Amino acid sequence: MKGLYFQQSSTNGEITFVFQEKENLPITEDNFVKLQVKACALSQINTKLLAEMKMEKDFFPVGREVAGIVLDVGTKVSFLQPDDEVVGILPLDSEDPGLCEVIRVHEHYLVHKPEKVTWTEAAGAIRDGVRAYTALHYLSHLSPGKSVLIMDGASAFGTIAIQLAHHRGAKVISTAYSLEDKQCLERLRSSIARVIDVSNGKVDVAESCLEETGGLGVDIVLDAGVRLYSKDDEPAVKLQLLPHKHDIITLLGVGGHWITTEESLQLDPPDSHCLFLKGATVAFLNDEIWNLSNVQQGKYL
Repeated sequence: MKGLYFQQSSTNGEITFVFQEKENLPITEDNFVKLQVKACALSQINTKLLAEMKMEKDFFPVGREVAGIVLDVGTKVSFLQPDDEVVGILPLDSEDPGLCEVIRVHEHYLVHKPEKVTWTEAAGAIRDGVRAYTALHYLSHLSPGKSVLIMDGASAFGTIAIQLAHHRGAKVISTAYSLEDKQCLERLRSSIARVIDVSNGKVDVAESCLEETGGLGVDIVLDAGVRLYSKDDEPAVKLQLLPHKHDIITLLGVGGHWITTEESLQLDPPDSHCLFLKGATVAFLNDEIWNLSNVQQGKYL
């Protein structure tokens, strides 16, 4: 039985992918289940995080979002039983790659797959679904009637966040980074109050949001990265479409929540003072934090 792994060169950082023959799985015991993989999603491999966690290996398993059928369960498994259809995200320290016929995984990393959701849909949506739910439910406490700005709404994360926010009764505003993105979001028009096309770089996001909310600002912002510096000092990749951090602070309403994916966010004293006056909060969306074991969280925190 083969599994897919990646190997990173210690000299130039180049990544190569290799198939390796796996030994037979150990006897399923305790809280572990044996899972026959039906679908596996390929997400970006965060080599920087692996280095920070001191988790470098000669070969690291590939594929962590999986959907499949439970073949066998350990004696302490309480939520699952053989033949259950499940979906989940393998932890960072998983020894098994998702791109393998059969894997061994702890039951707490799996949930039951809805009957009408296909294997591919389940594996493809689980990561961004967890991210969007974490941002809206745990970090910003979304409730009916709130206004939400979702940056890059045509992305996988954005489309799920839009649907969740609409389902909760929120007023959704979203940005589009291209004509194709705008057309995609227009098809979700019943879920979106306004689509802001920023593809030409001429539209002021803060002004558009203030106009849409009658000058009150939005209650929740989910960014897709922000510019931290002036155009002269910012890397070219960030110059075109991302809003400046000052724009986010400006369009945020009183008591608002800014959920950011910018891991190196820097706020100057005037920025902090403005957030203080608004009674606003900033939260970081680290989608991996829920996938760390207790031992890993101790190292990470």
